[in-house]
Amino acid sequence: MAEATADAAASLGGVLVRYPGRAPLGPVDLDIAPGEILALVGASGAGKSTLLRLLAGLETPSEGVINRGDGRTGFVFQAPTLMPWADALANVALPLELAGLARPMARARAAEALAAVGLGERLDARPRQLSGGMAMRVALARALVTEPDLLLLDEPFAALDSVTRRRLIEDLHRLWAARSPRPAIVFVTHDVEEAVYLADRAVVLNGDSGRVVATLASPGAPPRPTSWRAEAAYRSAVEALAAALVEAMPAPAVGAAA
Repeated sequence: MAEATADAAASLGGVLVRYPGRAPLGPVDLDIAPGEILALVGASGAGKSTLLRLLAGLETPSEGVINRGDGRTGFVFQAPTLMPWADALANVALPLELAGLARPMARARAAEALAAVGLGERLDARPRQLSGGMAMRVALARALVTEPDLLLLDEPFAALDSVTRRRLIEDLHRLWAARSPRPAIVFVTHDVEEAVYLADRAVVLNGDSGRVVATLASPGAPPRPTSWRAEAAYRSAVEALAAALVEAMPAPAVGAAA
């Protein structure tokens, strides 16, 4: 059986997940280096979110070994999942208070995290008073306030408009680059342009088995300037990843219309 890599920020070794009535996911072998940004792409149902839950410890594999390292892990879900009755400051301070940090110190660190994502003037805003982009910024601040060594993102930008989405991606690059040491980031996306721009490399999962079928490195190193999206190297990498994704799509059902 494959072993997880001990010196990685996180890794999966021979991980297999069985489900009743369907083919298993895996086996998957995957190493995430410290400070690396890794994109997971694949068809719906390929197991991208399952791999995130495995890395977060929210799901247990049927077989295989998972190494999550000794550091802290942050998770941002597809929806902000904020407490509707609490203001932004209380939402972000929550994980610190649950960890035993005194409330005044937790609130001070939460205020700094909200300022870092551009919400320093909205500390007392309730979720219903925030736009979708602002709510996701609060969720990102809540994940970053604990200074995680591994940050897991499950399509947090998918429901946002293109302008807000681009701004949040730029903010994520900026916040990642400002940390020392930089955290490892694993994020799920269906957007090949987002994957190439944000990540060091993209891992493509087979739509039928969930196995890793391709790994493509993005040219250069993040953080990248916005103008990089217009360069030939970027466009070429996007096309290569799109082609790999098409190859990894599930086989059509027998008898399905062409």
